[in-house]
Amino acid sequence: MASPRGASREAGRSEGRRGASRRAAGAPALCGRGQPGSCCRQCRAPVTISFQLWSSIILVNICKCSSEYDSAHSLIEGCSFSFEKALQNAGIAVRNVEQKCNVSMYKTAVPCYSVSTFCCNLVVTMRPIPANKLEAAVLATAELEESHGAPVHMGNPGLLGIQDLSKPDYGDPVHLHADDIPVFWACGVTGVEAIINCRSPLAFTHSPGCMFITDLKNDDVTVGSSGEVPQVHCISQDPLHYSIVSAEAAQKIKTLESLIGIDPGDRGIIHLHHQDELLKSCLSISHARSVLITTGFPTNFTYEPPEENDGPPGAFAIAAMLQALEKDVAIVTDQRALNLNKKIMEEAIQLGILKRPIPLLSYQKESRDSALMFLCKNGNRGRPRFDHLIAIERAGMAADGNYYNARKVNIKHLVDPIDELFLAAKTIPGVATTGVGDGGNELGMGKVKDAVKKYIKNGDVIACDVEADFTIVAGVSNWGGYAIACALYILSTCDIHDRYLRKAVGFPQLSKKMVWLSALPSVTKEEKLLKTLVQHGVRSGKTASLEMEVDGLPFYNTHSLMIEKLLQEVQQ
Repeated sequence: MASPRGASREAGRSEGRRGASRRAAGAPALCGRGQPGSCCRQCRAPVTISFQLWSSIILVNICKCSSEYDSAHSLIEGCSFSFEKALQNAGIAVRNVEQKCNVSMYKTAVPCYSVSTFCCNLVVTMRPIPANKLEAAVLATAELEESHGAPVHMGNPGLLGIQDLSKPDYGDPVHLHADDIPVFWACGVTGVEAIINCRSPLAFTHSPGCMFITDLKNDDVTVGSSGEVPQVHCISQDPLHYSIVSAEAAQKIKTLESLIGIDPGDRGIIHLHHQDELLKSCLSISHARSVLITTGFPTNFTYEPPEENDGPPGAFAIAAMLQALEKDVAIVTDQRALNLNKKIMEEAIQLGILKRPIPLLSYQKESRDSALMFLCKNGNRGRPRFDHLIAIERAGMAADGNYYNARKVNIKHLVDPIDELFLAAKTIPGVATTGVGDGGNELGMGKVKDAVKKYIKNGDVIACDVEADFTIVAGVSNWGGYAIACALYILSTCDIHDRYLRKAVGFPQLSKKMVWLSALPSVTKEEKLLKTLVQHGVRSGKTASLEMEVDGLPFYNTHSLMIEKLLQEVQQ
């Protein structure tokens, strides 16, 4: 495309700011900028097919290149057509080539990073990719930086604001096969949208699908060499949504899952484990904007307060990281325990564990639609208040409708029906749930209830019947909370995941790394918080002791050692 010198100067400044981190910053890639009246030096033998001429940003005609525009600067952007051969070499059929049509291009609701008067939403191309070839497609394109690199979205187009794949804004409809997933890459037509919005008095651009062809071969173009290998994971079926993470980050999170999966109480929890639940849960949480956390297990029913000290520390650890990541977070708990939780939260802020207060909520069933009204604005499933619900060491409803502690004592009179929120969440597209537990009677453990009934003492009675989408099993539930916080930190510092999370728009967020680092749990923080719980009469679950222990295990040399191991893996 070409535009007057002033507009080009701004684009050039943008190129300079992005140059050192083009890979991480995203797309569309600016491959070159020419001097007035000349083509870019990267493009030595141009062949142009058709241009669009814009006068006062009104399309006036289609024309061939003319010497009339010798004073204009030329800006050359990368194009996804350049990576189609790489897809084919990876054994992936390119449907638009098969169907002998132009690729589909769509305007999205994703705002681009603005520079001066250049502002617009991202435009993407869509190529149908077989579900079993998604990772191969990412691998084939990720390092081709000047051809837009890896996809910016895989799955439901509605998550990009695209309502109908059969009606592209540019190009032709491309039909999906039965097992195809719509995969979206950034598109150079984004530059056309930017030209339109900047109100330049005169500009001409390529016609979408009619590209500027150079004499450079794909093999001649610089290929990125980050050394990071991307992995693809499905994090939601409704709406269908995949995420990307580097193999290195994924392995670290798998190590965290192994660390917390030990069974210090010899309860048999090893039989409850589902592999990669921590990774998939945290990928889903990473994509969420608003998270609701619940905790509270009144196992010590003969004491006041009846709560145990496993759960709240893990919940606060998650909340602290979510705050650092600038996500909205709220906590819902029993009405009778609101004052206690408020006092503990105030002290957590004074201790530096939390940066600011978290909304404390309670839930009561007042009508058939109470849970839906709580989770969604005006009960509208299309307007959820939360994207992800997390239960950590929260009493879970058994098959008979009661709530049991590990000793098979019914504590239903102390538990508000927060399970209903998790049941309602399953009817709301885009709302995911995670359950964290260490015995099988916690909210969300319904996903492993058969194993609980078979391997856990009293499991046939106490097993929670309510499922979560993701079930994280830990030797102590607090450890699960610490691991979630650590995993979210790992994902946030993963370049591959960061780029995908922001749809390749804007710049990496690593300048906030120290804020995220300071939000991680630490031995000092957790020691102070446990002392606070003891001061408020919150006891160990297994022994009802008011000592520095959780679930009968001493804080020093057990819980403190686990925290150190988790942090060591994060910082390795």
